[in-house]
This record gives sequence, C-alpha cells and structure tokens, in this order.
Amino acid sequence: MLTLYHNALSTCSQKVRLVLDHKGIAFESKEIDLISGGQHDADYVKLNPNHVVPTVVDDGHVLIESTLINEYLDDAYPEVPMRPADAVGRHTVRMWGKKLDQKVHPATGVVTFAIGPRNILLQQPEEVRDANINAIPDPARRAARRSVIEHGVKAPEFEGALRAMIGLLDDMEETLSPGAWLSGQSFGIADAGVLPYVLRLDHVAMGSLIEARPALAEWYSRVQALPAYATAVDGWLPAPVVEMFRNNGKAVWSDVEPLTR
Repeated sequence: MLTLYHNALSTCSQKVRLVLDHKGIAFESKEIDLISGGQHDADYVKLNPNHVVPTVVDDGHVLIESTLINEYLDDAYPEVPMRPADAVGRHTVRMWGKKLDQKVHPATGVVTFAIGPRNILLQQPEEVRDANINAIPDPARRAARRSVIEHGVKAPEFEGALRAMIGLLDDMEETLSPGAWLSGQSFGIADAGVLPYVLRLDHVAMGSLIEARPALAEWYSRVQALPAYATAVDGWLPAPVVEMFRNNGKAVWSDVEPLTR
C-alpha cells in the first residue's frame, strides 16, 4: 500500500490527500507533527531532505514535492483522470502549479505563521523554537519564519505575502465562470492544488476576501461539497486548532484589513 507522510493542516498535504481520495487510492497514514519539529527528524529527512511534508512512498519509490506527487498519481493511477487530455489544457494546469510553487506557497507560509500557530510557538521554550527554525534548510524561508513569529502581521514580509495570496484570488476570479473548474471539464489537480490556499485564508478569518469574489466563492462552495473534501480535508482538520487560527485572525483583522484594499 502507498504510504503518505503528511500533516492535517499542511496545505501541500491537503492537496495530495484530495487527489488520493478523489481517485480512491488507499494509503497508510504517517502523520508528522510540524509544530514539535517532526519534519526535522533524521529518519524523516532521509526521505525528504527539504524538511517538509508531504512525502509519498509507493512501491519502494520515494516521491516528494506535492505538485509533482499529484502529477505522478495521475500518471500511475489513471482510472480517474484529473488533467485534461489535450496538451493546451495540461499546460494550463501546470501553470497553476507553477504559480502556487513559486509565489503562493512561500507567501502562505508567511501569512500562516504570522497569525495561526504564532502564539503556540511563542510559548515554546526559546531553545526548542530556535532549533526548529534553524533546521529549516532554506535561509530565506528560515529568516522569514523567525521574523513573522517575532513580529506577527507587523513583520516586514507580511504585506507582500498577503498581496501574493490576494493575487491568487484575483486570478481565480478572472478565470472562473459559474460551474467551471480550473482543471478543465471536471475537478482536477489544479483545483486540488489551489483549494488549500483559499481554505487557509478562510481559516485565518479572511473569508470576506473570498465572498467578495462571486465566481471564486461559487467554486469554493462546489469544492467543499465534493465527497473528497469531506474525507481528505475536513475530516482531518482538528476543530480546536481551526478555531484558534480563526480567533487569531479576528484578533489582528484591524491591522490586516487595510492591507487588503
């Protein structure tokens, strides 16, 4: 059986679980505690030298990078196709993945840690918090993590990151029409890829940014109505943590709202 190393709230884990569930692929679950630093454990780093989730092990093959994992799953398990058959359609899907990987995902990390788990991290012993930050391999990501944990939404990185996420919402609003999917004729890997980032804004009490964009809001409702969403996303979410994220978002909304205009 395929093994998935993942985390319930991880955006990249969510998009892989969506594809696995939509395709009906069973997996052995190996949850990684990102707050305590499980992604930095030596045994896990042997699988994923980037110190991130998810990682898939399928038939002895170790697969990393969620966008590429989902393309692999669509190639290896083609019974429920999740990409268009035509070359232009597949290029469009890859462009969404490229946008997420290069711009949106790094921005989401900044926004998330400036709001969501920040209070928990500040309560950790300083040596534990510093050890987990110092274990992040990428120096830019390491510096941004330290900054947003220290300064929250007042961190210099925050405004640009938020604007990158809002740019994703604008691109989706421009692209979508009622009943349409980003992946072509049906829900697919572009939709699965984007959903966790829209959801993250909702979780940190920025749902009004979604509601202000009618085509996006309609798409969001349709995704949440899918059976795969209930199983692969909602069923994994720890309600107390989501509530904490949302309350933390509400607490800083007066500082954040002017940056959304």
